[in-house]
Amino acid sequence: MLKKLAFTLIGLAILIGVPTVIKLKQFETMGAAQMEMPPETVTSDQVRSVRWPNTVSATGSLVAVQGVTVSAELGGKIEEIAFKSGDRVEKGDLLVRIDITAEQAQLRSAEAAAKLARINLDRNRDLRANKTVSQADLDSAEANYKQATAQVDNVRATIAKKTLRAPFAGQLGLRQVNLGQIIEQGTPVVTLQTIDPIYVDFSFPQQQYSILIPGTKVHIRTDAAPDQVFSGKILAVNPEIDQMTRSVRVRAKFSNEGELLRPGMFANVEVLLADDEEVLAIPATAVLYAPYGDTVFVIDEVEDEASGKKQQVLRQQVVRLGDTQGDFVAVVTGLNEGDSVVTSGVFKLRPKMAVVVNNTLAPDAQMEPNPANE
Repeated sequence: MLKKLAFTLIGLAILIGVPTVIKLKQFETMGAAQMEMPPETVTSDQVRSVRWPNTVSATGSLVAVQGVTVSAELGGKIEEIAFKSGDRVEKGDLLVRIDITAEQAQLRSAEAAAKLARINLDRNRDLRANKTVSQADLDSAEANYKQATAQVDNVRATIAKKTLRAPFAGQLGLRQVNLGQIIEQGTPVVTLQTIDPIYVDFSFPQQQYSILIPGTKVHIRTDAAPDQVFSGKILAVNPEIDQMTRSVRVRAKFSNEGELLRPGMFANVEVLLADDEEVLAIPATAVLYAPYGDTVFVIDEVEDEASGKKQQVLRQQVVRLGDTQGDFVAVVTGLNEGDSVVTSGVFKLRPKMAVVVNNTLAPDAQMEPNPANE
């Protein structure tokens, strides 16, 4: 009886144990296969030493060479408007004439008084020559004549102030008054701007004050003309440093023949320094940006200890970046010329990952990209 029970237990152990051992071997084999991940396909580019234009960037605003809001010096009723909104005018062109009926009457009265004062002065001079009148009478006549002529000049000045003329050549803005409107002193009539040439004002930190020399070339770009680069030169540098921002104000002058640039526009400014700068450049897509530091994945060729075959493995390298130029960024420290770096999909990579390089779909990095506006 005991023998039968022993044989039965042994048989059950064989029936259960053999399949269990086989399954465990299968699971172990599957796990080992899963650990051997296939290489990741990546695109790459080499770190190159290139010469970039040595530039310093800033943001600025366009300013008219001359700009003013023409306003009424004296109040009154508008009798004539001699311009249309947007007209171009020359210096001295008539803009608005205010009613001067009362002033014209005052002028005739003042001129008559001045004429009588002149006659009296001449008569007193003749009489004084004959010793007929005293010197005091002659002095009084001269004073009366001067007062009368001053009154004439005063009325004429009032009439001139009621005739608004362009103070300089330029382009007018929108008309802000109407014919027959009664306006007060200081009422704005129209804006007048000289926009060719045009100024660009921008600021730089005080540390860069020494490189801001009048005559230095400057390039600007604006959203109003995204495909154009406008060239000009530094006109003047403010001798005073702003105590709040510790920056210096700079003004550059630009030709504006096509009048694409307008006062008030925002502009990206680049100051071109004399010497080019030699830098190590990589595509900006190769950088993995992070708060604790920017990194790139360098592709190293190593030998597999088990198979002896050479394979490409990733190494994550911390870098310090410099300026950007188009699709490229300069690397100050962390890389050497000739290093191969991954240029796309860096967010999904990790150190010591095996990779295969395939540049057939590599991004086309350019120094002066011009993307299609679709």
